[in-house]
Amino acid sequence: MQAIKEKLSDMSHTRKVKAEARAEEKAEKEYVKARAGVAHEVRLAREAEAEMDKHVTKAERLARKELEKHEVAGGPRSNSVHESSMNSDPGATDPIGAGASPCQPLSAPASHNLL
Repeated sequence: MQAIKEKLSDMSHTRKVKAEARAEEKAEKEYVKARAGVAHEVRLAREAEAEMDKHVTKAERLARKELEKHEVAGGPRSNSVHESSMNSDPGATDPIGAGASPCQPLSAPASHNLL
């Protein structure tokens, strides 16, 4: 009778140990999956930042090109309609509304360390 009780006790203990091992393995898998998800989002953020930098560079190039085109075509003008409108309200003639001079370089926000 005592041997049967010990055997049942051992079987119960073995079941508990196996259940704990399965739970631990499941938790590890969830952790790995979460880490992979974070890594994926970081990759997407870096790609988006690279795209943004590309567009900022393109915008700077186009602004310089446009500025050079106007300097070559008319040179510096005084008392022109364009100059007087630029001095009155920077946001009024700027379609973006920023009032930034085309000579000022554009810059992308600093990258963030996500991990």
